[in-house]
Amino acid sequence: MIARNELIKKISETIGKPKVLELGKMLATSGLSLHDLIGVTFTPDSAIAFRASWILENMLLLEPERYENELDYLLSRFRDVKYPGPQRHYVKIVMHLTRKDMPAAIKDKLKMLDLDPVIEHCFDLLINPKVKIAVKVFASETLFNLRHRFPWIAGELAAQLEFLMRDGSPAIQSRGRKLLTQLARDNK
Repeated sequence: MIARNELIKKISETIGKPKVLELGKMLATSGLSLHDLIGVTFTPDSAIAFRASWILENMLLLEPERYENELDYLLSRFRDVKYPGPQRHYVKIVMHLTRKDMPAAIKDKLKMLDLDPVIEHCFDLLINPKVKIAVKVFASETLFNLRHRFPWIAGELAAQLEFLMRDGSPAIQSRGRKLLTQLARDNK
């Protein structure tokens, strides 16, 4: 069993992907709850928060159904993430959770949850000039994934993408073109 303090100690030093995966597996079988791991992602030390978020992302995406009952808590904390590194991981988690190829149990759980705060936050991330491009890309993909459940998103997302693409980086240009093309296909 790994305790919160022990986890913090293990991720106080730089770690790589193999260590992230190892710690994720260890945490999945230990007594540390997902709530506790999420708590570590909000620690004042941005490096520790980043590493904990990286572990959280890998754990959730490896076995999303295992954490189905804790998705509401995860999503309730989504808006609270302030550091750029953890923000990137949280938005990436939500992007993957909203994909159409997620297991039925995850889709069903998300249908039961109020996603309005998630949608609002994703649009806030797109609008905020201080937010990193990767976060904007993942936020736009999340919104795109939710467009069928919330049809109004399509028009707003298209407008935001067109605005971002005016002076945007190659990453936002590429993803923007892809999403705008798919949005146009939806309208045919």
